[in-house]
Amino acid sequence: MFVDRGVGSPNFARPTMETFSMSNFKLDSESKGMPAAEGAVAAAAVADQMYGPKEDRKLAIVLVGLPARGKTFTAAKLTRYLRWLGHETKHFNVGKYRRLKHGTNQTADFFRGDNREGVEARNEVAALAMEDMLSWMQEGGQVGIFDATNSTRIRRNMLMKMAEGKCKIIFLETLCNDQDVLERNIRLKVQQSPDYAEQTDFEAGVQDFKERLTYYEKVYEPVEEGSYIKMIDMVSGKGGQLKINDISGYLPGRIVFFLVNCHLTPRPILLTRHGESMDNVRGRIGGDSSLSEAGELYSRKLASFVEKRLKSERTASIWTSTLQRTILTAHPIIGFPKIQWRALDEINAGVCDGMTYDEIKKSKPEEYESRRKDKLRYRYPRGESYLDVIQRLEPVIIELERQRAPVVVIAHQAVLRALYAYFADKPLEEVPNIEIPLHTIIEIQMGVAGVQEKRYKLMDAIHPTAGL
Repeated sequence: MFVDRGVGSPNFARPTMETFSMSNFKLDSESKGMPAAEGAVAAAAVADQMYGPKEDRKLAIVLVGLPARGKTFTAAKLTRYLRWLGHETKHFNVGKYRRLKHGTNQTADFFRGDNREGVEARNEVAALAMEDMLSWMQEGGQVGIFDATNSTRIRRNMLMKMAEGKCKIIFLETLCNDQDVLERNIRLKVQQSPDYAEQTDFEAGVQDFKERLTYYEKVYEPVEEGSYIKMIDMVSGKGGQLKINDISGYLPGRIVFFLVNCHLTPRPILLTRHGESMDNVRGRIGGDSSLSEAGELYSRKLASFVEKRLKSERTASIWTSTLQRTILTAHPIIGFPKIQWRALDEINAGVCDGMTYDEIKKSKPEEYESRRKDKLRYRYPRGESYLDVIQRLEPVIIELERQRAPVVVIAHQAVLRALYAYFADKPLEEVPNIEIPLHTIIEIQMGVAGVQEKRYKLMDAIHPTAGL
């Protein structure tokens, strides 16, 4: 099945804001009083910064919620997404500040609402984290993710007062009423948290955490003030609700759109390049060539691997680009729906399409040198840059986040570099140099434990490939 998914997907609604490529757009930060727009930042975001209130030029997403509700998971996921889009984003976890100042051996009593010393100590570390975040914003940071329970109005009012005139605050509250999910999250928390690293009795640790949770529940006050996003039972993987209040602007709207598609359902995402193509053999970039003999062999090996790996997952799907080398690689795979995305097409090499790098170096030395100096931002004449590719891949990322079944993505080197960078949380500057070898499957496991990776090399690449 061919679905023209170059701009968006028919399976979900895009935000109503218009966007255009800003990868080469710069503003004089001194004369305009704002950071230069760089990366995959859309025009609407720049307009928000130029013409909105001064404090709205910086954004703090302040997490709210009881323990074991998926706050840190959500914070990490949102941080990764915004960084990938080119926004300077940092995750501030107040629990880390608490452990640095007060150690990891605090019992549940430390978290009692009537423990004055405990309350003061926790408010102190929250204020320290907030001060660090605001200082970071003054130095150029754009979006701070403030990760703590922030479960009372007093705490939230303290944070809003500290941020007044410095940044816009949006509260992100995570609520969960599914007892099975909570029990799973509690046990995972005790297993992974440094607070219980020295606890030899796992069940005793679980009991202590549940006691801590009870103390938080006694003083918990749901968010009803200011701008907020409420995620209700969305971590269960069974649906849920998302409520918003007083949310406006390009970036907040983009965040809402991302969050509404996120969930914790475990599933694998398999990334692989097409089998070796005839242009790979010739060392030519771009093009729409067929597979070499080695590429055809890989397509059969891939089909066998997918059949074994996903034999119990008949709801899985195969995604390819619209170029024949990916379609031919997917051809031997049977029993799974196949969907073509124009957004997965290889980076557009423009006037250099079909050339070797030696030919580009000889006939277009200035272009060759410009690309060598800044591979991330360099745009082929009448073609694309890596930043352009990242922008057009955003609908693919949103759809991968939305999927609850496994997905096999058969695409191209530059495209897979950008997709892999998202899942691995790689800095944008590293994207053009990420190694994505031919005839290798990268399995990304999505779930409550975060993102995990495995690699399967099915066969060697016979010919060196051109590095788009």
